[in-house]
Amino acid sequence: MTFQDIFKSGFLENVTSVSLLDMSVALLLAFGIGLFIFLVYKKTFTGVMYSSSFGVTLVALAMITTMVILAVTSNVVLSLGMVGALSIVRFRTAIKEPLDIAFLFWSIAVGIVLAAGLIPLAVFGSVIIGVMLLVFVNRKSSCDPYIVVLQCDGQDSETRAADFLKEQTRRCTVKSKTVQKGSVELNMEVRLKDDSTAFINELSGLPGVRSAVLVSYNGDYMG
Repeated sequence: MTFQDIFKSGFLENVTSVSLLDMSVALLLAFGIGLFIFLVYKKTFTGVMYSSSFGVTLVALAMITTMVILAVTSNVVLSLGMVGALSIVRFRTAIKEPLDIAFLFWSIAVGIVLAAGLIPLAVFGSVIIGVMLLVFVNRKSSCDPYIVVLQCDGQDSETRAADFLKEQTRRCTVKSKTVQKGSVELNMEVRLKDDSTAFINELSGLPGVRSAVLVSYNGDYMG
């Protein structure tokens, strides 16, 4: 086949039929692996608000990608039109968690690989990726960052509370400080020495400390 053959009508009108069995197997496998991706996402979710619609989207995305790639591989004209159509589509939905991007690409990759007929790669690759995510994402550590929201009634109580936190934690860093008449509010990032959070009870009982709140966060701070 030469370069000129690409522009001949016979080449552009060439259609490779996809059997009903191949379509059924590809879509069923896409649904099965997409459901596996959804379960892994549900088990490894670490955000603030869990969205069940995003999990369903992962299943649908795997099946839709499979259907699109099957159509593209069956007709050259359709593939060119699909590229043009997708090039003008803009997706504006914001991705709040970085790990969500990995799940989106995982679903798309599964659809492409299944439509290409590489079933073992899609199955075993998904199993390996799922196990890796379950192991590393669900691993808990005392080094995870926490925020301590501390309210004191003055400079002396603030100093006592800060010294107490430095003794009880592995690391203590001031993120923000708000001072009003008769009130001081501190937001401090801490790293715990172990899994115990009993020091917050002792901290709230120090003289001049009005309240002490311990909050787990994902490392992103806006201040």
